[in-house]
Amino acid sequence: MWGGRFAEGPASVMREINASLPFDKRMWRQDVAASKAHVAMLGKQGILSAADAATISDGLDKVAADYGAGNLPDDLALEDIHMATETKLAELVGPVAGRLHTARSRNDQVATDFRLWVRDAVDSIDAGLAAFQAVLLDRAEENADAVMPGFTHLQSAQPVTLGHHLMAWYEMIARDRARFADARVRMNRCPLGSAALAGTGFNIDRVATAAALGFDGPTANSLDSVSDRDFALDYLSAAATCAIHLSRMAEEIVIWASQPFGFITLPDQWSTGSSIMPQKRNPDAAELVRGHAGRILGCHTALMVTMKGLPLAYSKDMQDDKEPVFLAADLLELCVAAMGGMVSALTFRTDRMRGLAEAGFSTATDLADWLVREVDVPFREAHHITGRAVKAAEERDCRLSELPLDVLAAIDTRIDDRVYGVLSVDASVASRTSLGGTAPSRVREAIAAARVALKA
Repeated sequence: MWGGRFAEGPASVMREINASLPFDKRMWRQDVAASKAHVAMLGKQGILSAADAATISDGLDKVAADYGAGNLPDDLALEDIHMATETKLAELVGPVAGRLHTARSRNDQVATDFRLWVRDAVDSIDAGLAAFQAVLLDRAEENADAVMPGFTHLQSAQPVTLGHHLMAWYEMIARDRARFADARVRMNRCPLGSAALAGTGFNIDRVATAAALGFDGPTANSLDSVSDRDFALDYLSAAATCAIHLSRMAEEIVIWASQPFGFITLPDQWSTGSSIMPQKRNPDAAELVRGHAGRILGCHTALMVTMKGLPLAYSKDMQDDKEPVFLAADLLELCVAAMGGMVSALTFRTDRMRGLAEAGFSTATDLADWLVREVDVPFREAHHITGRAVKAAEERDCRLSELPLDVLAAIDTRIDDRVYGVLSVDASVASRTSLGGTAPSRVREAIAAARVALKA
């Protein structure tokens, strides 16, 4: 390719460090699609003859068929998928293949191909996340009434329903989908036709190529077009946040599967054993989701560091933009599928959850709220009264609901037998009817609204 300017070929190490074909060949579909859109435009504009445009387009179809059959190139001398495709095209249609590169550069070519690939990755992960949300809705609906401890600081705080907890996971994934959707809107502009950095003197139609590739329109500035990788950073940013959410869920699965908690049982398909301890059932899939989150965050950091010091326009450093995106996309797809599989298959031990919700004085806030609501005690005073009641229950090794009325009345004379109506875990969760609350009625409303949103 450099024969007109260079008298000698590259050194072997230079060839190896310079080549991106081993990893960028996975963009072959996008490369063929962008090339077909480009040659169609060149023919329509009269820059190429109709015959040459048709020959090249037919040849690209044959290249795609060959790639699709598994015959992907691996010759490092070809450097990247773009040159590999053009070389293969020349083998099929002859010298006319050289006309394909009219009015474009590898700079705008790779920017276009990569955008197309990332856009496809967004669509793919969105579908996976939607499927995970459907699983969460089904499990939340099954457990809309099931009482479990709600935690702060991993200490028992107030009783909630399992359905409410799973709907919290649903909301986390909903925000992730929104971030990917926002990123997709911003990335959906086509760099093709920006050429190396300054545009081209040929009478091209960038609007036509953008439309043919499903973009909303062409990018506005040729310098920015070939050097922008914000679309990749946006994807990685959304992927990193999503991975954090999945990691938090996975951590809860790990905790819940432990014997001290015993909230869930993972089936054999989602567990591993020990090489030495026959009794072990390890939540390795959840642990790997948690671990993969760190790698996805590392991919985001790697590309940010690569881009932070680059002047306009293109620099070869940007060849390192693809591997972190490819890795993050692969890991995230795997993690989402694993989480969906685990949540769908695990068994919730709701009896165990209820038992622990009834322990730990989780209805203490209900007592304080009752004092405020029924006997007009300022909340701070009610907090202190309730604290004394909790201490009394600790000393008697009983639940708040099991404290005798005379003990409660000795703490504060305004407490009467009506208080027992709010001290059970069922009464507690049923009372939390504020918008977004844990009351089963509210949980079912949230699930119904989510099903409508998911279909939309």
